[in-house]
Amino acid sequence: QVQLVESGGGLVQAGGSLRLSCAASGRTSSRFVMGWFRQAPGKEREFVAAISWSGGRIDYADSVKGRFTISRDNAKNTVYLQMNSLKPEDTAVYYCAASLTSYSRTLNAYEYWGQGTQVTVSS
Repeated sequence: QVQLVESGGGLVQAGGSLRLSCAASGRTSSRFVMGWFRQAPGKEREFVAAISWSGGRIDYADSVKGRFTISRDNAKNTVYLQMNSLKPEDTAVYYCAASLTSYSRTLNAYEYWGQGTQVTVSS
């Protein structure tokens, strides 16, 4: 089992920045792919970014490319999402997720999920 805990969400004005963190505990010796997803009110959960164990492969949703940066520190069992130039449409609950099996943008590929952290961007 792996437990994931997100932090760093909050309220920010448009154009501002936030840094989300996701700390993993439990089966942290395994080489997980880590992903960030988000879910806005009334919408389906969507892919934001993913990073391989080594950090050598990274992908972003088109909507956040150039503004968000995913990174990880395996020594600290933590993955980060630096969010810059935030827009009101970035408002959502952000979830981190871990996959043992595959590198993917698909929700179903991720076996473990955090509880989410709220990000609200005001205009």
